[in-house]
Formats: sequence, C-alpha cells, structure tokens
Amino acid sequence: MTALQHRPLGGSDLIVPEICLGTMTFGEQTTEVDAHAQLDLALAQGVNFIDTAEMYAVPSRAETYGATETIVGNWLKHQTRDKIILATKVAGPARSLTWIRNGPQAMDRANIRAAIEGSLRRLQTDYIDLYQLHWPERNQPMFGQWQFDPQAERGGTPIREQLEALGELVREGKVRYVGVSNEHAWGLMQFVRLADELGLPRIVSTQNAYHLLNRTFESGLTEISHREQISLLAYSPLAFGHLTGKYLADPAAPGRLTQWPFFGQRYAKPNVASAVAAYVALARQHNLTPTQLALGFVRSRWFVASTIIGASSLAQLQETLPATLTPLSDEILTAIDAIHLQYTNPAP
Repeated sequence: MTALQHRPLGGSDLIVPEICLGTMTFGEQTTEVDAHAQLDLALAQGVNFIDTAEMYAVPSRAETYGATETIVGNWLKHQTRDKIILATKVAGPARSLTWIRNGPQAMDRANIRAAIEGSLRRLQTDYIDLYQLHWPERNQPMFGQWQFDPQAERGGTPIREQLEALGELVREGKVRYVGVSNEHAWGLMQFVRLADELGLPRIVSTQNAYHLLNRTFESGLTEISHREQISLLAYSPLAFGHLTGKYLADPAAPGRLTQWPFFGQRYAKPNVASAVAAYVALARQHNLTPTQLALGFVRSRWFVASTIIGASSLAQLQETLPATLTPLSDEILTAIDAIHLQYTNPAP
C-alpha cells in the first residue's frame, strides 16, 4: 500500500484525494451510526471527498428518499466545512420516481433549482463543492444498455439551458464547480463547446462506471479527458461485488445483487464470469486479493482523479480503503490488458 495522493479535478483549482467516499448505502443498508463511523474513518485517513445524490439511498424508494443527504448533513454540521469536499447530484428525468419532485420530467431551470435547494437543506450547508447532473436527459445508452437507438429519440431541455441554470447557481455561490455523470463523448463535447462560447461554467468531471469489466471510457472519452481537462470520477470499481470474486464461489453470496436482483442486469452478459475468473486468478498469482487488483487498477489510470468506493458497513470500508491504494507493477498491468483483450468490456 502506498500513501494517499491528491490530484486536480479537471481544469479546476480543486484538489481531491484519489479516493472518494460514496454514500448510496446510507439510510438503506447502512444505519446512521455506521455511516457516521465510516465518514469519521475516511476523514481520519485523509479522504475528505464525499459523494452523494438527492435520489439516494439506493435502491431509490419513497421511504428512503433524501435519507443519505440527511445522514451526511447530520455529520457535516459537526465538521469544519471548508475542509470537506462535498459532491452531490440532481436526478435526471424519471417519471416513475414520483417521490423525487413529483417525478422529475426535465433537467430544466425549475427542476435544478428545486433539487439544489432540497440538497442544501438536507446537507445543512450553504454550498456544494461539485454539483453534478446525475444522468443525461436526452436519449443515450446507460445503466447497462450498450447500443444507441435513434428510434428512442425524445424531446428535452437543451444543454445550453442546463448550463445556464448551473451558471446561476455558481454566480449565487451555491455551487463551486459543476460536473456530469453517466455521460458520453457527444454530451461532454457539447457541454465544453457551449461553456466556452457562452462564458458559462465548464464541467470539470464526469462520474461514470469504470472497472475491469467495463473500460468503455477508454474509447474516445480519455482523449476528451486529456484535451479538455475533464477528470473521471470512477464509480462501481468492484462491479457491484463481482470483482471481489465472491459470486464465483457462491452466486447467492450476500450482497446488493442478491438482495436486489434487478441490479444484476448490467452484469448478466456473456463472458462476465469468465473474465472475473481470469482476474481473480491473476490476483492470486501475485499474492493479491481480487479486491486489491480491481481497486489498484482503477487507481493506476491517469485519467481517474478519484475512485469512488462505497461500503455497507464500517468493517467493509476498513478493507476497501487500504486496498484502493494497492500499487500494481507493470507486469500485472500488462497481464490485465491481455485479459481485457480476451474479454473486452463484458459488462458495459
């Protein structure tokens, strides 16, 4: 294990630790007492970057809507605010989520404004360091979809209007920097172009799934990351537990995928099990745990500003925090690429 490092977030002057604590289990799998213990442990280890969202806890339901931000806010009010880097997200259109602003139908000014006011209230703060659009309003493949379907086109709020709404929040001091999540190349470049043309806030990061079973970010998005100074905040680095290897030995092992099987659709694809078995074997060959291999790989990528790790318990976080800082040799990274070429992105 090496020492925790810090990296610039995109083209901003915000310097973030290479580990970010994800909080989506808070209020569902994780009690408030355990959540606060996790936050205390992370901060003690130098991880002062916290990511949440208005729709959390996950899975989203009326009974737990806003619980995660409330739990984080109850902890945050006892901290020195400017020592914490706080990120949250506005939920995109999802008519089925009626408990979130009556089922958000657009990423327009009114919805973004309502979302930020609710988040600030629950988080008990007057500003957010990084405010992110949780998923795009427009038609695009995401959350396990892997093909663009032009027949699914629909109307929506122009990206210019979304940026203008975010710009208002930045001018008012309610938001320091803006980012996106679950974005693709076309969307990133539209945000960049319009920001530059209109003098609006530039996005500094995109929060996308990235792990050994899904390296699709490397196809096109890494060039944008480099040329436009947009960092990746990598979520699901363990592929919902698959990359720990636990589901190889026992498909019914305790975890989110067995508790809520619908999360598994992203991983119910050919070659997932074969790829996981290959990575697990590689880890053991080098006296690493599969968790160390998976987390160490994400950390090694130059375009990843921070790896978002989440835990359902303090004990789990005590394992994953140091595992994320596992250095990987060139020999191991070369072997990872060989497996990747054999089983390319089995869970996009």
